[in-house]
Amino acid sequence: MATAKENIDLANLPQHVAVIMDGNGRWAKRKGAARIFGHRNAIQAVKEITEACGEVGIRFLTLYAFSMENWGRPKEEVEGLMELLVNTLQKEIGTLMKNNIQLQTIGEVNHLPLACQENLKKAINKTAMNTGLKLILALSYSGRRELTEAMKKIANQVKNGLVEPSEITEKLIEDNLETRGIPDPELLIRTSGEMRVSNFLLWQIAYTELYITPKFWPDFRKEDLFEALTAYQKRERRFGKVMTPTV
Repeated sequence: MATAKENIDLANLPQHVAVIMDGNGRWAKRKGAARIFGHRNAIQAVKEITEACGEVGIRFLTLYAFSMENWGRPKEEVEGLMELLVNTLQKEIGTLMKNNIQLQTIGEVNHLPLACQENLKKAINKTAMNTGLKLILALSYSGRRELTEAMKKIANQVKNGLVEPSEITEKLIEDNLETRGIPDPELLIRTSGEMRVSNFLLWQIAYTELYITPKFWPDFRKEDLFEALTAYQKRERRFGKVMTPTV
């Protein structure tokens, strides 16, 4: 019997996969542990999915790691998450370099503790020349905030006479988003079974295929990603049009 990976058509891969990594807290609760225990155990899922994307040739992987709304969580959980982020970045730079992975971020990273900002900057600078998978961490990110900031930039361009209102196009809006230069994700995976997009890449996922799995993120592994890719490849992407029947 073919494995999930062997079922993938490598000629029909999404070039950009985005993931809402959900369920860490509930995973920990089921085990009678604190929420931070779930976040610590989620690191293995991040490693496996990043590695799997590199194996099959995905070009961009965006992970929703921490939303603007997450700042409202209990102080001890947020502090634990920030410490975990710092430690993980310090440990994994070598792995990123070994696998030719380029690290990028989107979101209000200036809101992160200074130690997090410094380690992110080091990792981003260290991997800047890598040419393989681009791993994008959405940190302190809000889709609505991103769109609001883009509108402010365009309004200033109009105010300064650089752009006429009639010249505002979808391309101009895209060029003022944090994801400029990054293709829209073709596939969005959400773990834990929740049926919502949680303020993530609101502009970019207009025609993205959604894949919802009941698995909590700490349990998500390579085979789960390969199954998501196989499911994606079975879908007909029409972008609002009617497909012409083949003869």
